Amino acid sequence: MSINAFLFDLDGTLVDSIPDLTKAVNLLRNELDLPTVTSDQVRSYVGDGVGLLLQRALPEGQFSTARRKRFMEIYTEHLTDETLIYPGIIAFLELHQGKPMAVVTNKPQHLADIIVNRLGLARFFQTVIGAELSLQRKPHPDMVHHALSLLGSTPEHTVMLGDHHVDLRAAQAAGVKSCFCSWGLGHDDGLQADFQAVTTADLPRLFPEVDQP
Repeated sequence: MSINAFLFDLDGTLVDSIPDLTKAVNLLRNELDLPTVTSDQVRSYVGDGVGLLLQRALPEGQFSTARRKRFMEIYTEHLTDETLIYPGIIAFLELHQGKPMAVVTNKPQHLADIIVNRLGLARFFQTVIGAELSLQRKPHPDMVHHALSLLGSTPEHTVMLGDHHVDLRAAQAAGVKSCFCSWGLGHDDGLQADFQAVTTADLPRLFPEVDQP
């Protein structure tokens, strides 16, 4: 079955945001007189939204809505200091430019919009679907269903590309194809994706400009 629509996770799939997330986590921890954590530790916290990231980044019992708010203030200030598009992503997006494409992320909507715009990715996507849109977050299929509706795409011709098991679960629940991007931040939790991309260089082979017969 040919693929003619693409849904992309953001963090760990299109962009490497770990340096700025690590900076924000450590600035908050410093305010709380807590020692710094490494980027590898922060990498292990990512994938399930800001709330869970911060709960994992703080000692048990120290998470609060006020601290989540403060983290968001800090992170917003440093949102694109060092966040970069993964090598090879732009070339792949250019290969399929003009096809229905959307970003589907558990990142807060306004932050996802800022990153996509500042890094010059907005020209490729018809829509960016983030958290706080009254949709249930991945792994629930809500966001994927919403993307399909906005793009006018059918599940059997659409693939969800992501680096975390929540992307694979959301794809499966929505009936779209899934592609696990193992260069990213997350893990597949033992799930079997329809496609597997070890590096971004695998993407044009898996999804050529014109599908092979």
